[in-house]
Order: sequence, then structure tokens, then C-alpha cells
Amino acid sequence: MRLLFIGDIVGEPGRRAIRVLVGRLRAEWEVEVVVANGENSAGGAGITKNTAAELLDAGVDVLTTGDHVWDFKEAAQLLETEPRVLRPLNYPPGAPGQGSTLLPLPSGVTLAVVNVQGRVFLPELDNPFLCLPAEVQRLRAVTPLIFVDLHAEATSEKIALARFLDGQVSAVIGTHTHVQTADDQILPGGTAYLTDAGFTGPHDSVLGRKVAPVIRRFTTNLPQRFEVASGRVRLQGALLDLDPASGCARSIRRVSESVPPEFPGTPSSL
Repeated sequence: MRLLFIGDIVGEPGRRAIRVLVGRLRAEWEVEVVVANGENSAGGAGITKNTAAELLDAGVDVLTTGDHVWDFKEAAQLLETEPRVLRPLNYPPGAPGQGSTLLPLPSGVTLAVVNVQGRVFLPELDNPFLCLPAEVQRLRAVTPLIFVDLHAEATSEKIALARFLDGQVSAVIGTHTHVQTADDQILPGGTAYLTDAGFTGPHDSVLGRKVAPVIRRFTTNLPQRFEVASGRVRLQGALLDLDPASGCARSIRRVSESVPPEFPGTPSSL
């Protein structure tokens, strides 16, 4: 079973990359399911009903999020009504939405997708090391195919959590830092791992934002508005081949695809 995971989608340029590339990549790489992190898809921070619908209509099967999931008030209703959009699992009981989903696939197998957030340098949620085992056990009663989007800042926390889950899930792929790492690998227990999938959006930038305001912030320490950049757009992530019987990963490779310049996209306020 071939799965394409797409790293943090940033603003309209990131959504354009999804519209232009996902259909072609699904066909060319024989991808059965596409999972993408959409927490920055609306204006560079947050997710809305419209941006989620745009991404799902363009060929994404499940959207994960992270610490920016609540940036728009409407996100709470989105999470309550759209099971294909997840928020981190380790929010306390009573938070809108869900942290995992089960997705039946045309081939007859079921994929579980889990979204979890780290705690180092991020808002302190429930401990992912303590809340994940029960959820993984619940999902493994249904399917051995379990994909985990680990939205976290600290490399050590990501690696430790992947080692902690090795052999129990199919893949642990990191998001949040927007810089694609070069450590794609299969751990000893059969779990595919990548510290960060990178980001999908404008790469002539600072993590998807215009360069000058970020530099002014660092040089003056004064507040700045960090607008989404323009220019060269790339789709980044990872392509995984998973064994439906065992749930183990057969292969993982990083993905970094350019959006052709002849696709300017549709003007959008987000």
C-alpha cells in the first residue's frame, strides 16, 4: 500500500501545489492514500472550512494539524463535523474533534491515521508517551496500518517517540519545523521514520513567510506582520510503501516536487 504524506501546507501557494500536483503524483506513483498537514493552509496559520474543503477536493484523504489548529474560531465546528480533519490526540477530554481516524481504502484494507503533538517548546498538552499506547492498541485491534503525524519542535522528542512506537505503528513522520530532514529510514521494528517532512508552499522565504519582516523582527525585536511569501513553490513530504499484512514499512523516501511556473493559481485572500 503506497501512501503519500505532504508536509505543512502554507497559505494559498501551498494549496496551489496541492491542486496542481496531487492528482498527477497519485497516478504517476500509484498512490492509494494521501495524508497532509493542513494547519497552516489558511493565510499561513490556521485552517478553515473552505481551505479544508479545497484540499480534500484536490485529492487529500486526511488532513492533520498542530498548534495552529485553533487560529480561526470556525475550526472547532470544522473538527466536529468533518472526520477527515484531525487535531492532536493529546488535547484533554472535551476538546472538539478527534485525534485519529480509520480510513477504509479501495483495496479492502483500512488505514489508521493518528495526529499527536509534542510538548517541548510548544503548548503543554497531555504527555504523548502516555496517551499513545492505549490509542495504538485500540487501532491495532482494527488494522496493523497506522500512520502517525508527530507535530513537534524538538528533534530529540521526535526521535524518542518514534523509537518508543517502533514495531507498533507503520510510520512516524514529523511536522512543524518546515525544514525537510535527511534522515528518512526504517527503524529496526519496521516503522518508517522522518524527523520532518518539510513544507509545501513558497520556498523563497523564511519557513513560508516573506523574508524582510522576519529579518526586521530579529534585528529590531519589534512586532511584524509575517505575510505568506510568493515565488518558487514546492510540495514536500514522504512517499511510503507499507505492507498491509504486517503493517511494517517496506520503504520510505523524501519527496520535494516543484510547481511549474505556468500555474499561477487563483487569487485568494488566504
